[in-house]
Amino acid sequence: MRTLLLGMLRLSSEGRPGHLVRVHEALLCLPEAEQRRLGVIVRLHGAEHRLTYRQVEYTYGLIARALSKERPDGAPSELLCEVIDRLLEASVVACAAPTGGCYAIDWSALEAWSRPPRRDGRCTDPEAAWGHRTVNCPGESETFFGYYLQAVTMLKEERGAQVPELVARIHLASPKHDPPAQIVGVLKRMAGAGAPISDLLCDCGYSYRDPAAFALPLRAIGAKLVMDIHPNDRGMKGTHQGAVICGGALYCPAAPEALLELSPLAPRADQEQIARQERCEQELSRYKLSPISGYDKDGYRRVACPAVAGKVRCPLRPASMALSYQRASVSCPPAHPPRCCTQQTITVAPSVGAKTAQKHDYPSAAHRRSYARRSAAERTFASVYDAATNNLARGHCRLRGLAPIALFCATVFVARNLRIADSFAARRAQEARERAKGLPARRRRGRRGQAGELAGAANAPPPAA
Repeated sequence: MRTLLLGMLRLSSEGRPGHLVRVHEALLCLPEAEQRRLGVIVRLHGAEHRLTYRQVEYTYGLIARALSKERPDGAPSELLCEVIDRLLEASVVACAAPTGGCYAIDWSALEAWSRPPRRDGRCTDPEAAWGHRTVNCPGESETFFGYYLQAVTMLKEERGAQVPELVARIHLASPKHDPPAQIVGVLKRMAGAGAPISDLLCDCGYSYRDPAAFALPLRAIGAKLVMDIHPNDRGMKGTHQGAVICGGALYCPAAPEALLELSPLAPRADQEQIARQERCEQELSRYKLSPISGYDKDGYRRVACPAVAGKVRCPLRPASMALSYQRASVSCPPAHPPRCCTQQTITVAPSVGAKTAQKHDYPSAAHRRSYARRSAAERTFASVYDAATNNLARGHCRLRGLAPIALFCATVFVARNLRIADSFAARRAQEARERAKGLPARRRRGRRGQAGELAGAANAPPPAA
Protein backbone atom coordinates (compact mmCIF):
# COMPACT_ATOMS: atom_id res chain seq x y z
CA MET A 1 0.00 0.00 0.00
CA ARG A 2 2.88 2.37 0.77
CA THR A 3 4.42 1.66 -2.64
CA LEU A 4 1.10 2.27 -4.36
CA LEU A 5 0.62 5.62 -2.61
CA LEU A 6 4.15 6.66 -3.59
CA GLY A 7 3.35 5.84 -7.21
CA MET A 8 0.18 7.92 -7.04
CA LEU A 9 2.09 10.84 -5.49
CA ARG A 10 4.75 10.70 -8.20
CA LEU A 11 2.04 10.66 -10.85
CA SER A 12 0.36 13.73 -9.33
CA SER A 13 3.66 15.59 -8.94
CA GLU A 14 4.29 15.13 -12.66
CA GLY A 15 0.84 16.49 -13.52
CA ARG A 16 -0.30 13.28 -15.21
CA PRO A 17 -3.88 11.90 -15.10
CA GLY A 18 -4.77 9.66 -12.18
CA HIS A 19 -5.04 6.36 -14.03
CA LEU A 20 -3.93 3.09 -12.47
CA VAL A 21 -2.10 2.08 -15.62
CA ARG A 22 -0.06 5.27 -15.35
CA VAL A 23 0.66 4.51 -11.68
CA HIS A 24 2.04 1.18 -12.81
CA GLU A 25 4.21 2.90 -15.42
CA ALA A 26 5.46 5.44 -12.88
CA LEU A 27 6.61 2.69 -10.52
CA LEU A 28 8.38 0.81 -13.33
CA CYS A 29 10.24 4.01 -14.32
CA LEU A 30 11.94 4.25 -10.92
CA PRO A 31 15.64 3.35 -10.65
CA GLU A 32 16.24 -0.33 -10.14
CA ALA A 33 17.54 0.17 -6.60
CA GLU A 34 14.36 2.04 -5.67
CA GLN A 35 12.20 -0.64 -7.25
CA ARG A 36 13.86 -3.31 -5.13
CA ARG A 37 13.52 -1.18 -1.97
CA LEU A 38 9.82 -0.54 -2.56
CA GLY A 39 9.00 -4.09 -3.59
CA VAL A 40 8.34 -3.37 -7.26
CA ILE A 41 10.95 -6.03 -8.03
CA VAL A 42 10.96 -9.00 -5.66
CA ARG A 43 12.64 -12.38 -5.67
CA LEU A 44 10.05 -15.14 -5.64
CA HIS A 45 10.64 -18.91 -6.02
CA GLY A 46 14.26 -18.37 -7.06
CA ALA A 47 13.41 -15.84 -9.78
CA GLU A 48 12.85 -12.09 -9.93
CA HIS A 49 9.29 -10.91 -10.29
CA ARG A 50 8.30 -7.44 -11.49
CA LEU A 51 5.07 -5.75 -10.42
CA THR A 52 2.20 -6.26 -12.84
CA TYR A 53 -0.76 -4.03 -13.57
CA ARG A 54 -3.16 -6.66 -12.22
CA GLN A 55 -1.41 -6.48 -8.85
CA VAL A 56 -1.73 -2.66 -8.85
CA GLU A 57 -5.42 -2.89 -9.66
CA TYR A 58 -6.03 -5.60 -7.06
CA THR A 59 -4.16 -3.74 -4.30
CA TYR A 60 -5.99 -0.49 -5.05
CA GLY A 61 -9.29 -2.32 -4.91
CA LEU A 62 -8.42 -3.73 -1.49
CA ILE A 63 -7.57 -0.23 -0.21
CA ALA A 64 -10.75 1.27 -1.63
CA ARG A 65 -12.94 -1.41 -0.08
CA ALA A 66 -11.22 -1.06 3.29
CA LEU A 67 -11.79 2.72 3.28
CA SER A 68 -15.40 2.59 2.07
CA LYS A 69 -18.53 2.22 4.14
CA GLU A 70 -20.41 -1.05 4.28
CA ARG A 71 -23.47 0.83 3.04
CA PRO A 72 -22.24 3.74 0.89
CA ASP A 73 -24.30 6.90 1.34
CA GLY A 74 -22.20 9.51 -0.45
CA ALA A 75 -20.23 10.60 2.65
CA PRO A 76 -16.68 9.42 3.48
CA SER A 77 -16.06 6.90 6.22
CA GLU A 78 -14.14 7.80 9.38
CA LEU A 79 -11.14 5.73 8.27
CA LEU A 80 -11.03 7.44 4.87
CA CYS A 81 -11.16 10.86 6.55
CA GLU A 82 -8.33 9.89 8.87
CA VAL A 83 -6.13 8.68 6.00
CA ILE A 84 -6.70 11.81 3.93
CA ASP A 85 -6.13 14.08 6.95
CA ARG A 86 -2.82 12.39 7.68
CA LEU A 87 -1.66 12.68 4.06
CA LEU A 88 -2.42 16.42 3.92
CA GLU A 89 -0.97 17.04 7.39
CA ALA A 90 2.23 15.21 6.42
CA SER A 91 2.63 17.44 3.37
CA VAL A 92 2.22 20.59 5.49
CA VAL A 93 4.79 19.32 8.00
CA ALA A 94 7.20 18.40 5.20
CA CYS A 95 6.94 21.93 3.81
CA ALA A 96 7.74 23.39 7.27
CA ALA A 97 5.04 26.02 6.79
CA PRO A 98 4.19 28.34 9.72
CA THR A 99 0.67 27.77 11.00
CA GLY A 100 -1.01 30.92 12.27
CA GLY A 101 -4.47 29.40 12.55
CA CYS A 102 -6.06 31.41 9.70
CA TYR A 103 -7.90 29.42 7.02
CA ALA A 104 -10.26 29.92 4.10
CA ILE A 105 -12.81 27.32 3.03
CA ASP A 106 -14.55 26.87 -0.27
CA TRP A 107 -16.10 24.12 -2.33
CA SER A 108 -16.06 23.24 -6.03
CA ALA A 109 -17.70 20.75 -8.36
CA LEU A 110 -15.87 17.55 -9.26
CA GLU A 111 -17.52 15.65 -12.09
CA ALA A 112 -17.64 11.88 -11.88
CA TRP A 113 -16.35 9.70 -14.71
CA SER A 114 -19.57 7.72 -14.58
CA ARG A 115 -22.49 8.69 -16.74
CA PRO A 116 -25.64 9.98 -14.99
CA PRO A 117 -28.33 7.47 -14.05
CA ARG A 118 -30.55 6.21 -16.80
CA ARG A 119 -34.31 6.19 -16.70
CA ASP A 120 -34.35 2.94 -14.77
CA GLY A 121 -32.09 4.51 -12.10
CA ARG A 122 -29.08 2.31 -12.80
CA CYS A 123 -25.64 3.95 -12.55
CA THR A 124 -22.07 2.66 -12.29
CA ASP A 125 -21.28 5.21 -9.53
CA PRO A 126 -24.19 5.06 -7.06
CA GLU A 127 -22.51 7.49 -4.61
CA ALA A 128 -22.40 10.38 -7.10
CA ALA A 129 -25.43 12.66 -7.43
CA TRP A 130 -26.69 15.74 -9.22
CA GLY A 131 -25.47 19.10 -7.93
CA HIS A 132 -25.34 22.78 -8.87
CA ARG A 133 -22.29 24.84 -9.74
CA THR A 134 -21.77 28.42 -10.82
CA VAL A 135 -20.48 29.25 -14.27
CA ASN A 136 -18.59 32.25 -15.62
CA CYS A 137 -21.78 34.24 -16.17
CA PRO A 138 -22.74 36.03 -12.92
CA GLY A 139 -25.97 34.84 -11.35
CA GLU A 140 -26.18 31.69 -13.46
CA SER A 141 -25.63 28.07 -12.51
CA GLU A 142 -25.76 24.67 -14.12
CA THR A 143 -26.17 21.09 -12.97
CA PHE A 144 -23.45 18.47 -12.94
CA PHE A 145 -23.17 14.83 -11.90
CA GLY A 146 -20.44 14.08 -9.39
CA TYR A 147 -19.22 15.28 -6.01
CA TYR A 148 -18.56 18.43 -4.00
CA LEU A 149 -14.85 18.92 -3.25
CA GLN A 150 -13.99 21.21 -0.33
CA ALA A 151 -10.57 22.57 0.64
CA VAL A 152 -9.23 24.30 3.77
CA THR A 153 -6.45 26.69 2.70
CA MET A 154 -3.90 28.26 5.03
CA LEU A 155 -3.77 32.09 5.12
CA LYS A 156 -1.59 34.79 6.59
CA GLU A 157 -2.74 36.70 9.64
CA GLU A 158 -4.38 40.08 9.18
CA ARG A 159 -1.19 41.97 9.97
CA GLY A 160 1.24 39.10 9.54
CA ALA A 161 3.78 38.09 6.96
CA GLN A 162 2.96 36.11 3.85
CA VAL A 163 2.79 32.32 4.20
CA PRO A 164 2.57 29.59 1.54
CA GLU A 165 -1.09 28.95 0.76
CA LEU A 166 -1.07 25.23 1.51
CA VAL A 167 -4.17 23.06 1.77
CA ALA A 168 -4.50 21.68 5.28
CA ARG A 169 -7.57 19.50 4.70
CA ILE A 170 -9.91 18.41 1.92
CA HIS A 171 -13.32 16.79 1.97
CA LEU A 172 -15.17 14.95 -0.79
CA ALA A 173 -18.85 14.06 -0.53
CA SER A 174 -21.92 13.66 -2.66
CA PRO A 175 -24.15 16.70 -3.35
CA LYS A 176 -26.82 14.83 -1.37
CA HIS A 177 -25.00 16.11 1.74
CA ASP A 178 -24.83 19.80 2.61
CA PRO A 179 -21.20 21.01 2.18
CA PRO A 180 -21.16 23.47 5.15
CA ALA A 181 -22.42 20.80 7.53
CA GLN A 182 -19.81 18.36 6.21
CA ILE A 183 -16.85 20.72 6.63
CA VAL A 184 -17.67 21.31 10.30
CA GLY A 185 -16.52 17.79 11.16
CA VAL A 186 -13.26 18.34 9.26
CA LEU A 187 -12.52 21.54 11.18
CA LYS A 188 -13.36 19.92 14.49
CA ARG A 189 -10.86 17.15 13.77
CA MET A 190 -8.27 19.80 12.94
CA ALA A 191 -8.82 21.58 16.23
CA GLY A 192 -8.74 18.27 18.10
CA ALA A 193 -5.44 17.32 16.43
CA GLY A 194 -3.69 20.40 17.80
CA ALA A 195 -4.25 22.86 14.93
CA PRO A 196 -6.23 25.73 16.52
CA ILE A 197 -8.42 27.82 14.23
CA SER A 198 -8.42 31.58 14.78
CA ASP A 199 -9.79 33.21 11.61
CA LEU A 200 -12.06 31.29 9.25
CA LEU A 201 -13.02 32.95 5.97
CA CYS A 202 -15.95 31.81 3.83
CA ASP A 203 -18.41 33.17 1.29
CA CYS A 204 -22.17 33.50 1.51
CA GLY A 205 -22.61 29.87 0.43
CA TYR A 206 -21.59 28.96 3.98
CA SER A 207 -23.02 31.91 5.90
CA TYR A 208 -26.50 31.44 4.40
CA ARG A 209 -26.90 28.04 6.04
CA ASP A 210 -28.61 27.14 9.31
CA PRO A 211 -26.40 28.56 12.10
CA ALA A 212 -26.97 25.45 14.23
CA ALA A 213 -25.26 23.37 11.53
CA PHE A 214 -22.38 25.71 10.68
CA ALA A 215 -21.77 28.96 12.59
CA LEU A 216 -22.51 27.90 16.17
CA PRO A 217 -20.38 24.68 16.17
CA LEU A 218 -17.42 26.59 14.71
CA ARG A 219 -17.65 29.37 17.27
CA ALA A 220 -17.71 26.68 19.97
CA ILE A 221 -14.19 25.53 18.92
CA GLY A 222 -12.86 29.10 18.96
CA ALA A 223 -13.12 30.07 15.28
CA LYS A 224 -13.65 33.76 14.44
CA LEU A 225 -15.76 33.91 11.30
CA VAL A 226 -15.03 36.42 8.55
CA MET A 227 -17.66 35.91 5.88
CA ASP A 228 -19.70 37.53 3.19
CA ILE A 229 -23.39 37.92 3.98
CA HIS A 230 -26.06 36.81 1.56
CA PRO A 231 -28.24 39.67 0.23
CA ASN A 232 -31.26 38.13 1.95
CA ASP A 233 -29.49 38.41 5.33
CA ARG A 234 -28.34 42.02 5.01
CA GLY A 235 -30.01 44.95 6.71
CA MET A 236 -32.28 44.92 9.77
CA LYS A 237 -33.27 41.45 10.93
CA GLY A 238 -35.42 41.86 14.03
CA THR A 239 -34.65 43.19 17.49
CA HIS A 240 -33.29 41.95 20.81
CA GLN A 241 -34.56 43.72 23.95
CA GLY A 242 -35.20 46.75 21.72
CA ALA A 243 -31.79 46.81 20.02
CA VAL A 244 -31.79 46.38 16.23
CA ILE A 245 -30.05 43.27 14.85
CA CYS A 246 -28.09 44.15 11.71
CA GLY A 247 -25.16 42.27 10.22
CA GLY A 248 -24.92 40.09 13.31
CA ALA A 249 -24.40 43.10 15.61
CA LEU A 250 -26.76 45.11 17.86
CA TYR A 251 -27.44 48.80 17.22
CA CYS A 252 -29.34 51.57 18.97
CA PRO A 253 -33.06 51.63 18.05
CA ALA A 254 -32.63 55.30 17.06
CA ALA A 255 -29.90 54.52 14.48
CA PRO A 256 -30.70 56.00 11.05
CA GLU A 257 -32.35 53.45 8.82
CA ALA A 258 -30.23 54.52 5.84
CA LEU A 259 -27.08 53.51 7.73
CA LEU A 260 -28.55 50.16 8.75
CA GLU A 261 -29.34 49.39 5.11
CA LEU A 262 -25.77 50.13 4.06
CA SER A 263 -24.61 47.70 1.35
CA PRO A 264 -21.02 46.61 0.62
CA LEU A 265 -18.89 48.44 -1.91
CA ALA A 266 -19.00 47.52 -5.57
CA PRO A 267 -15.87 45.76 -6.88
CA ARG A 268 -14.93 48.73 -9.11
CA ALA A 269 -15.71 51.57 -6.72
CA ASP A 270 -13.65 54.73 -7.18
CA GLN A 271 -11.89 56.68 -4.43
CA GLU A 272 -14.80 59.06 -3.92
CA GLN A 273 -17.23 56.18 -3.39
CA ILE A 274 -14.81 54.47 -1.01
CA ALA A 275 -14.41 57.66 1.05
CA ARG A 276 -18.20 58.13 1.23
CA GLN A 277 -18.66 54.50 2.27
CA GLU A 278 -16.07 54.78 5.03
CA ARG A 279 -17.73 57.91 6.44
CA CYS A 280 -21.06 56.10 6.60
CA GLU A 281 -19.43 53.08 8.23
CA GLN A 282 -17.79 55.24 10.89
CA GLU A 283 -21.10 56.95 11.61
CA LEU A 284 -22.87 53.60 11.90
CA SER A 285 -20.24 52.28 14.34
CA ARG A 286 -21.19 55.05 16.78
CA TYR A 287 -24.67 53.53 17.20
CA LYS A 288 -23.37 50.00 17.84
CA LEU A 289 -23.83 48.56 21.34
CA SER A 290 -20.38 48.20 22.88
CA PRO A 291 -19.32 44.87 24.41
CA ILE A 292 -18.13 45.22 28.00
CA SER A 293 -17.25 41.55 28.56
CA GLY A 294 -15.99 38.62 26.55
CA TYR A 295 -17.91 35.49 25.70
CA ASP A 296 -18.36 33.05 28.55
CA LYS A 297 -18.23 29.28 28.17
CA ASP A 298 -21.86 29.22 27.00
CA GLY A 299 -21.43 32.02 24.46
CA TYR A 300 -23.16 34.80 26.42
CA ARG A 301 -21.81 38.34 26.85
CA ARG A 302 -22.86 41.78 28.07
CA VAL A 303 -23.16 44.90 25.88
CA ALA A 304 -23.79 48.54 26.80
CA CYS A 305 -25.84 51.32 25.23
CA PRO A 306 -23.72 53.53 22.90
CA ALA A 307 -24.73 56.61 24.94
CA VAL A 308 -23.47 54.93 28.12
CA ALA A 309 -20.24 54.10 26.29
CA GLY A 310 -19.85 57.77 25.33
CA LYS A 311 -20.26 57.34 21.57
CA VAL A 312 -23.52 59.26 21.01
CA ARG A 313 -25.55 61.96 22.77
CA CYS A 314 -29.02 60.77 23.84
CA PRO A 315 -31.69 62.59 25.92
CA LEU A 316 -32.52 59.31 27.65
CA ARG A 317 -28.97 59.33 29.09
CA PRO A 318 -28.53 62.79 30.66
CA ALA A 319 -24.81 62.24 31.29
CA SER A 320 -24.21 61.76 27.57
CA MET A 321 -25.57 65.23 26.75
CA ALA A 322 -22.38 66.71 28.17
CA LEU A 323 -20.37 65.18 25.33
CA SER A 324 -19.06 67.25 22.44
CA TYR A 325 -21.46 68.20 19.69
CA GLN A 326 -19.13 66.47 17.24
CA ARG A 327 -20.65 63.21 18.46
CA ALA A 328 -23.79 61.92 16.83
CA SER A 329 -26.99 63.03 18.56
CA VAL A 330 -30.24 61.10 18.91
CA SER A 331 -32.92 63.63 17.95
CA CYS A 332 -35.97 61.33 18.22
CA PRO A 333 -35.55 58.81 21.05
CA PRO A 334 -38.21 56.09 21.41
CA ALA A 335 -41.42 57.27 23.05
CA HIS A 336 -41.53 54.05 25.06
CA PRO A 337 -37.87 53.20 25.74
CA PRO A 338 -37.12 49.47 25.49
CA ARG A 339 -34.89 47.57 27.88
CA CYS A 340 -31.69 48.42 25.97
CA CYS A 341 -32.44 52.12 26.63
CA THR A 342 -33.45 51.82 30.27
CA GLN A 343 -30.72 49.45 31.51
CA GLN A 344 -27.02 50.15 31.59
CA THR A 345 -26.21 46.80 29.94
CA ILE A 346 -28.08 43.85 28.47
CA THR A 347 -27.17 40.18 28.04
CA VAL A 348 -26.79 38.83 24.52
CA ALA A 349 -27.36 35.11 23.98
CA PRO A 350 -25.34 33.18 21.37
CA SER A 351 -28.52 32.65 19.33
CA VAL A 352 -28.91 36.42 18.72
CA GLY A 353 -27.55 37.15 15.25
CA ALA A 354 -25.90 33.73 15.22
CA LYS A 355 -26.18 33.42 11.46
CA THR A 356 -24.29 36.61 10.55
CA ALA A 357 -22.21 37.50 13.64
CA GLN A 358 -18.52 37.69 12.79
CA LYS A 359 -15.17 39.14 13.75
CA HIS A 360 -15.55 42.56 12.08
CA ASP A 361 -18.59 44.75 11.52
CA TYR A 362 -20.25 44.18 8.17
CA PRO A 363 -19.63 46.10 6.01
CA SER A 364 -16.54 47.94 7.21
CA ALA A 365 -13.03 48.68 5.99
CA ALA A 366 -11.59 46.18 8.48
CA HIS A 367 -13.93 43.51 7.16
CA ARG A 368 -12.97 44.25 3.55
CA ARG A 369 -9.25 44.02 4.30
CA SER A 370 -9.66 40.78 6.22
CA TYR A 371 -12.06 39.18 3.74
CA ALA A 372 -9.74 40.00 0.82
CA ARG A 373 -7.55 37.11 1.98
CA ARG A 374 -10.23 34.64 0.89
CA SER A 375 -8.99 34.85 -2.69
CA ALA A 376 -6.44 32.21 -1.63
CA ALA A 377 -9.26 29.64 -1.68
CA GLU A 378 -10.03 30.58 -5.28
CA ARG A 379 -6.38 30.22 -6.20
CA THR A 380 -6.34 26.78 -4.61
CA PHE A 381 -8.94 25.36 -6.96
CA ALA A 382 -7.55 27.31 -9.92
CA SER A 383 -4.18 25.61 -9.39
CA VAL A 384 -5.54 22.05 -9.28
CA TYR A 385 -8.01 22.56 -12.14
CA ASP A 386 -5.36 24.18 -14.33
CA ALA A 387 -4.73 22.12 -17.47
CA ALA A 388 -1.02 22.94 -17.23
CA THR A 389 -0.65 21.17 -13.86
CA ASN A 390 -3.03 18.47 -12.64
CA ASN A 391 -6.26 19.32 -14.50
CA LEU A 392 -8.50 17.83 -11.82
CA ALA A 393 -11.55 17.64 -14.07
CA ARG A 394 -13.72 14.91 -15.54
CA GLY A 395 -11.50 12.15 -16.87
CA HIS A 396 -8.57 12.85 -14.53
CA CYS A 397 -9.55 9.83 -12.44
CA ARG A 398 -11.53 7.16 -14.30
CA LEU A 399 -12.47 5.23 -11.20
CA ARG A 400 -15.91 5.00 -9.64
CA GLY A 401 -16.84 5.39 -6.02
CA LEU A 402 -16.10 7.96 -3.34
CA ALA A 403 -13.07 6.32 -1.73
CA PRO A 404 -11.05 5.67 -4.95
CA ILE A 405 -11.63 9.22 -6.20
CA ALA A 406 -10.89 10.78 -2.81
CA LEU A 407 -7.49 9.05 -2.59
CA PHE A 408 -6.41 10.42 -5.96
CA CYS A 409 -7.70 13.88 -5.00
CA ALA A 410 -5.61 13.75 -1.81
CA THR A 411 -2.45 12.95 -3.77
CA VAL A 412 -3.18 15.84 -6.15
CA PHE A 413 -3.40 18.30 -3.25
CA VAL A 414 -0.26 16.87 -1.63
CA ALA A 415 1.64 17.42 -4.88
CA ARG A 416 0.15 20.90 -5.12
CA ASN A 417 1.33 21.73 -1.58
CA LEU A 418 4.89 20.68 -2.40
CA ARG A 419 4.81 22.74 -5.60
CA ILE A 420 3.45 25.84 -3.83
CA ALA A 421 6.01 25.53 -1.02
CA ASP A 422 8.91 25.28 -3.48
CA SER A 423 7.64 28.30 -5.42
CA PHE A 424 7.20 30.30 -2.21
CA ALA A 425 10.73 29.45 -1.03
CA ALA A 426 12.22 30.38 -4.41
CA ARG A 427 10.38 33.70 -4.43
CA ARG A 428 11.56 34.54 -0.92
CA ALA A 429 15.15 33.67 -1.86
CA GLN A 430 14.95 35.92 -4.92
CA GLU A 431 13.61 38.79 -2.81
CA ALA A 432 16.44 38.31 -0.31
CA ARG A 433 19.02 38.49 -3.10
CA GLU A 434 17.44 41.68 -4.46
CA ARG A 435 17.44 43.28 -1.01
CA ALA A 436 21.09 42.39 -0.58
CA LYS A 437 21.84 44.22 -3.84
CA GLY A 438 19.89 47.27 -2.72
CA LEU A 439 17.17 46.85 -5.37
CA PRO A 440 13.63 48.10 -4.62
CA ALA A 441 10.99 45.57 -3.71
CA ARG A 442 8.83 44.35 -6.54
CA ARG A 443 5.12 45.07 -6.52
CA ARG A 444 2.75 42.51 -7.96
CA ARG A 445 0.31 44.11 -10.33
CA GLY A 446 -3.26 42.83 -10.51
CA ARG A 447 -5.02 41.86 -13.67
CA ARG A 448 -7.20 44.95 -13.52
CA GLY A 449 -4.21 47.27 -13.83
CA GLN A 450 -2.68 45.23 -16.63
CA ALA A 451 -5.98 45.15 -18.50
CA GLY A 452 -6.29 48.93 -18.18
CA GLU A 453 -2.79 49.42 -19.59
CA LEU A 454 -3.52 47.11 -22.52
CA ALA A 455 -6.79 48.87 -23.26
CA GLY A 456 -5.07 52.27 -23.13
CA ALA A 457 -2.32 51.08 -25.46
CA ALA A 458 -4.87 49.67 -27.90
CA ASN A 459 -6.80 52.97 -28.10
CA ALA A 460 -3.75 55.21 -28.14
CA PRO A 461 -3.29 57.47 -31.18
CA PRO A 462 -0.66 56.43 -33.73
CA PRO A 463 2.82 57.87 -33.18
CA ALA A 464 3.72 60.99 -35.09
CA ALA A 465 5.70 60.47 -38.26
